[in-house]
Amino acid sequence: MTDPRFTAEFWDQRYASAARVWSGNPNAALVEQAAALPPGTALDAGCGEGADALWLAGRGWRVTAIDVSATALRRAAAHAGPELAGRLTWRRADLMSEPPEVPDAEDGRPGYDLVVAAFMHFPSEPRRRAYAALASAVAPGGSLLIIGHHLSDLDVVPRPFEPDLFFTPDELAGDLEPEAWTVHTCATRPRAGTDPDGRRVTLHDTVLRARRRD
Repeated sequence: MTDPRFTAEFWDQRYASAARVWSGNPNAALVEQAAALPPGTALDAGCGEGADALWLAGRGWRVTAIDVSATALRRAAAHAGPELAGRLTWRRADLMSEPPEVPDAEDGRPGYDLVVAAFMHFPSEPRRRAYAALASAVAPGGSLLIIGHHLSDLDVVPRPFEPDLFFTPDELAGDLEPEAWTVHTCATRPRAGTDPDGRRVTLHDTVLRARRRD
């Protein structure tokens, strides 16, 4: 039986509960890791309200943005504006059970030049399957970027104690075939945040960026 927290119904209700759920700013780790990459095709997995996809499109990327929530996708598309809409494709899909479609590239390298998954947390078994599918969607020479809540945050911010939903950068790197990937970033990055009571705390993000070898 599927945990309701990972269903379209749950996330549609979550997004419908507020005019904006997230900050509207691109993820800082995405900006840091992708700013120097040459624009091409990108897949934003679990795009939510679209801040990361919009940032990429604004830098010239052609972005396919996927989320399980149709409500989030409609909101994201509304934020795009006419100047970016032509570089964005919004697609509803359940990445926990459906691998992403891999485009046929004109240069003969099937896949995306960049695949991003930011804060897409599943239990470990379906997460490994989902992340393996995302890695398979990276074109030769392209990059995989995964950002998530580090396991250590369970000691900082009150959350249900479910360590299986969290992961370290070394775990992510260990799931990649070493002969097929070059890991450029495997790090735990601190950032300022707040807990549910409004107190300032230091959070830690898992960040992995790897390049698929040609």
